[in-house]
Amino acid sequence: MDAAEELILDRGFAGTTVESIIERAGITKGTFFYHFDTKADLARAIVRRYAELDADHLRTNMAAAEERSDDPLEQVLHFVRLFEREMEDLTEPFPGCLFASYCYQNQLFDPETLEIVEEGLLRWRRLLGEKLGAAMERHATRRPVDADDLADMLLVAFEGGLVVSKTLEEPDSVANQLALYRTFLETLFEEDGAGG
Repeated sequence: MDAAEELILDRGFAGTTVESIIERAGITKGTFFYHFDTKADLARAIVRRYAELDADHLRTNMAAAEERSDDPLEQVLHFVRLFEREMEDLTEPFPGCLFASYCYQNQLFDPETLEIVEEGLLRWRRLLGEKLGAAMERHATRRPVDADDLADMLLVAFEGGLVVSKTLEEPDSVANQLALYRTFLETLFEEDGAGG
């Protein structure tokens, strides 16, 4: 599954053959088909695993942010900063997001697989949207905004940063976009002691 994920992120699902997966993983065709009836079954298993790891990462970072402050705005700012620091450590462009890779080729996947992708993205929206909604109840914003839209904006910054990083071979692009998002949040909320 690791070999297949790497290939899918590099070549896309359509450009990744069972033969290339077998070669990269160093297994036989029989071994592949013992575990997966089809390439589509493999795709579903990979994105399910990816979604679980992503959910764990979200929970871990949010728990760390919640330990740092009781203020939901401070929590979101710290949450973003944790991801920013992870991306600052990159020396090579991040390989990409499996959710995005599947979205770009959504016609190749069954509804169950696409539902896993949708749920993964909605998890980000719910987690951050709730925190941002709570922050908006405690802190005034300089202009009206929707908490879910603001949560989606983090995904947009992340995914856009990944595309720029990979295309232009600039490892710092993702961290830069996250820093801009964090700065935007700091600017959006009225100054009343909040800051990250």
